[in-house]
Amino acid sequence: MSDVFEVNKKQLSQKGPFVITAIAVIVILLILVSSAFVTIGPGQRGVVFSRLGGIKDVVLGEGLHFKLPYFEFIIPIDVRIQKAQTDSSASSKDMQMVSSTIAVNYHVDPDRANIVYQEIGKDFKSRIIDPAVQEAVKAATAEFKAEELIVKREEVSQMIRDNLTARLKPFNILVDEFNIVDFTFSRGFNESIEAKQMAEQQALKAERDHDRIKVEAAQKITAAEAEAESQRIQSKTISAEILQLRAIEKWDGQFPQVVGGALPFIDIGEVKPRRK
Repeated sequence: MSDVFEVNKKQLSQKGPFVITAIAVIVILLILVSSAFVTIGPGQRGVVFSRLGGIKDVVLGEGLHFKLPYFEFIIPIDVRIQKAQTDSSASSKDMQMVSSTIAVNYHVDPDRANIVYQEIGKDFKSRIIDPAVQEAVKAATAEFKAEELIVKREEVSQMIRDNLTARLKPFNILVDEFNIVDFTFSRGFNESIEAKQMAEQQALKAERDHDRIKVEAAQKITAAEAEAESQRIQSKTISAEILQLRAIEKWDGQFPQVVGGALPFIDIGEVKPRRK
């Protein structure tokens, strides 16, 4: 019995290194197999970096992909729409300082994510977006007077967007949406705008009052002309007989009192005696 135990022990001791080696190989293979595949998530692209040749001219789409373990690394790049907000200062055409806040929605061109990573890296905002916004705002603001920046806001916004789109396109960054969040002017300019608006309002009120007075005067003239015309027509239609009749109707039957003189002469010859 002891001899059998000694034999098994001897066999195990001989097979021990082999078993350990086999287990190690299996573990290494599992690690290699697991590291040979990579998953690119939604809204991402995979940039392939090889130890042998740097950035490869290939972009991995969403899903599961194979790579050479140890020799290749996959860098995920977000190609979804991103938002950047930038503060900018510029001078208008009439040399007024204008501060603005610009909001830009943008995304990396998915088909050229490898070029973007190779030339820019992942820090798009500070290296590309902000400087491009600054230059686009300065170029557009210089074309307008400060007051025009307010009344022509849509035109200014479109000009900045076109300029920004042209600046970012060479870097394979595409503009999706652009908004001017705010325009801020100097205190002196704001006060001059308020004074101008007040003067315009007062001028408009004076003009309206003037128009109202003209209308009222015209109405009075029209009324007076109508009354005069009415009187003129009446004066033509009233004859001398009607005037005399109206005078008789108004007589009370009394003769006027005469002081210091004779009574009015009455021709009694024409008075016929009454018959009994």
